[in-house]
Amino acid sequence: MTVTSDASSVSDEDRTALADTVTRFARTEIAPHVDAWDAAGEFPRSLYRRAADLGLLGLGYPEQYGGTPASYALRLPLWRALSRHGASGGVLASLLSHNIGLPPVLAHGSDAVRAEVIPSVLAGEQIAALAITEPGGGSDVAQLKTTARREGDEYIVNGEKVFITSGMRADWITVAVRTGDAGSKGSGGISMLLIPGHSAGLSRSKLDKMGWLCSDTAHLRFDNVRVPARYLLGEEGAGFRIIMANFNGERFGLAASALGFAEACYDEALAWARQRKTFGAALVEHQVIRHKLVDMQMRIQSTAAWCESVAAQADAGRTGPDWVAQVCLLKNHATQTMQFCADQAVQILGGMGFMRGTVSERIYREVKVMMIGGGAEEIMKDLAAKQLGI
Repeated sequence: MTVTSDASSVSDEDRTALADTVTRFARTEIAPHVDAWDAAGEFPRSLYRRAADLGLLGLGYPEQYGGTPASYALRLPLWRALSRHGASGGVLASLLSHNIGLPPVLAHGSDAVRAEVIPSVLAGEQIAALAITEPGGGSDVAQLKTTARREGDEYIVNGEKVFITSGMRADWITVAVRTGDAGSKGSGGISMLLIPGHSAGLSRSKLDKMGWLCSDTAHLRFDNVRVPARYLLGEEGAGFRIIMANFNGERFGLAASALGFAEACYDEALAWARQRKTFGAALVEHQVIRHKLVDMQMRIQSTAAWCESVAAQADAGRTGPDWVAQVCLLKNHATQTMQFCADQAVQILGGMGFMRGTVSERIYREVKVMMIGGGAEEIMKDLAAKQLGI
């Protein structure tokens, strides 16, 4: 299937075909194995190659690097279907970590660096990650402390990053660093540097989490890591703007994924309510259960409509302050929808909802990272207010 970034060229048939492909992939390659992968704390690297063979990793990237240019309207079914039918935030986060690690490379790397890095990642041969958050702070990006000192044709990197998705296995890590004078402060001193995963002086330790159990999340330490200066992305001091632009795509992806996870909870709750009998009748025949399911649908449908609207605005080029505000508000609304549906599904499943092995139990544990990652609810509200002039 060939598409362009022009939203008008994306047909309903394109979207349906992509959703069907992703659904089959998720149901056969992911869903049957998630419990085992959670227990193991990782999923096989071969999954990247299988996803790449279907063109899923390359969606939204230029053809010259092995991708398929795609609008937001077309990328939406990828995130939504993969979440709904794979039902694992851990798989989704790591399998698609390149979608936050590669955009700065694509937009600001040299031709040589783009050619060196992007094709192998889109082919599923290598893994890309993004490293912004530090032990001393997350959302306040302007205060990060990891430094990169220029020495001839290299940068010498020192510092730490934490909560890094795909951090244990990443072959390429897009890292926010502080360049310039040792005493430089604020957003003006931040740059973006691409660091090869095999670099001497880079150490990694795995983090244990409440959810996303099969996603390799790491604490990274940079001890005099030498990085060729050609891996600087954009100009020195321009990193803060790069990070902020990157966040918009990440937050939309989180919203679309949260919608899919909410639908996964609804699917399981409805199926359970239809087959589980209490007091001589199926659960779904009790009004209180039907009302819970309707309340879930109300939130799912409003989130779906909002996702479509925000995607259409982006594809039409309307990505100014109002759109940024919409993305922030949508991210909050979608993750709240996911939280509500996970809670209601666990309640409908009763004791079974508390058991490992059910979709709703897994998603219930994954809600909070969705509400925090990419910008916590409170940060999203503040940013939206600023964009709207409130």
